[in-house]
Amino acid sequence: MGAMDPPAIDQVGMHAAADARPIHRVYVDGFWMDKTDVTNEEFARFVKATGYVTMAERKPTAEDFPGAPPENLVAGSVVFSPPDHPVPLNNHFQWWSYVKGANWRHPDGPGSNLKGREKFPVVQVAYPDALAYAKWAGKRLPTEAEWEFAARGGLAGKRYPWGDEFQPSGKWMANTHQGQFPVTDTGADGYVGIAPVAQFPPNGYGLYDMAGNVWQWTSDWYRPDYYQQLAAAGGVARDPQGPDTPYDPAEPTEQKKVHRGGSFLCTDQYCARYVVGTRGKGELTTGTNHLGFRCVKSVTFSLAYRSGIHRVSSWPGDHRGLLVADQPGACANAPSPSLRRFPRNTGSISPAIRIALQGSYFISRSDGISELSNGKL
Repeated sequence: MGAMDPPAIDQVGMHAAADARPIHRVYVDGFWMDKTDVTNEEFARFVKATGYVTMAERKPTAEDFPGAPPENLVAGSVVFSPPDHPVPLNNHFQWWSYVKGANWRHPDGPGSNLKGREKFPVVQVAYPDALAYAKWAGKRLPTEAEWEFAARGGLAGKRYPWGDEFQPSGKWMANTHQGQFPVTDTGADGYVGIAPVAQFPPNGYGLYDMAGNVWQWTSDWYRPDYYQQLAAAGGVARDPQGPDTPYDPAEPTEQKKVHRGGSFLCTDQYCARYVVGTRGKGELTTGTNHLGFRCVKSVTFSLAYRSGIHRVSSWPGDHRGLLVADQPGACANAPSPSLRRFPRNTGSISPAIRIALQGSYFISRSDGISELSNGKL
């Protein structure tokens, strides 16, 4: 886990990877992950069902922002506002603005709406908003380690979720920024600004947009020295949940969570955080129009032993089946060297449903039976 050197390493690349070192070993338990970021239409269903009001739709209070002029205490959010001329890249306030009335329904400000953007990722969501949606959906937000494991798609040590070439055979693989940043996005990849979900090829795990388009919230507190702490502990970090407390030396009083994946604004001129393993960060209550999220769900099931058969009594997605131990007397806490899964109804099971068992996994296929022997397929 961690970031390799971005290609054509320069000050931009070094800065992007600075808090993602050293590379270290991590183990994560099995989990389910949404194939795409949560979309506007999905978030709208949540709001309709619950009446939830996002952070950007709430008027800030004087208690939350002591000393702020009353005229500044207005509901709104942060919007990318490109200048009309080249600017030095040492001050991000030159291209970000707090816009009154900007929120998930009006992501770029009061003059924008969601018409025709139902399949776009929902943005202008703060961390509590993403958390509320995940809870309503019976899911949760991924840890940083889970997110990176998923983003790599089974490829170890690669720069991007799809390999080492940014444009293999000249093909665009993610929605990023082309042109002079922050002035002009030429849209050479097919999109100027944000794109609908799943417009570029998925990674090896079938996940879309794990680089570019919009940043994604994770559940970990942000600290630039966290990877150093994990590496110093030695061995393999098992299912790390992030540091106990946040700390950003640039803004030490702000509480920040880790962002992952980069966005449509990432470019080798400034950000380069579409490189898998690199990290972003954001204050808890602040959304932007290039920040969204996706959810995960832990694999949970109970096993009952009967005559050498482990019966799955709870299986995500109601895909139930049997785990049959080849050796009598095997139990859930000490699985036999060889387990075989017999689905009840193979036709109802998708071709790639993963399930975790004692740190291992196997894949059920609709056309037959998969075997797990000594923890390996």
